[in-house]
Amino acid sequence: MPGGRPRTFDEGEALERAVEVFWRQGYEGTSITDLTTAMGVNKPSLYSVFGGKADLFRRAIGHYAEHDMAYARVALEEPTALLVAQRFLRDNVIALTLDGKPSGCLSIQGGVSCSTENQEVAQFLAASRLAGEKAFADRFRLAVEQKDLPADADPDALARFLMVVSEGHAVHAAAGIPREALQQSAAIAEQAFEAMTR
Repeated sequence: MPGGRPRTFDEGEALERAVEVFWRQGYEGTSITDLTTAMGVNKPSLYSVFGGKADLFRRAIGHYAEHDMAYARVALEEPTALLVAQRFLRDNVIALTLDGKPSGCLSIQGGVSCSTENQEVAQFLAASRLAGEKAFADRFRLAVEQKDLPADADPDALARFLMVVSEGHAVHAAAGIPREALQQSAAIAEQAFEAMTR
């Protein structure tokens, strides 16, 4: 690389390690030293390649959404609204309780409570979650147009219901509630969704 030394680390692997640190410790609980240690990079390299901590966090959230939350995009492709909801709720529980990964959800644990100086982080995470909610609302609007959902169904409320359940599951998973218990509440949510959309 002209004008500098070549990188001695894998950028993708380093980013995955950053995801895990933020996931376990949250944005405010993570220091630059935590990140450089986990990622195997020195501080100048971190700033040069990833920017500051906030920039790295945004990249970590993007990576997490692309890889760890891919199940949500798969669910949106299901042929009916009920199957969308079922697939999302079931796969969400699995994703929140995977062996070898932190329990819960990075977008929840990352910055649910941030100090005033880090409100931009909390707002960024809230906007990310709302974008996911909008994707489900749009899918349910299509279901109304296709007469898969009743004409009086409220796509926004249905999408919000799914997000509230999944976010609650994330908090419970992080607190150590086992997968089987979350699957029970997911099954109740499926029944409620079906009842609301008859």
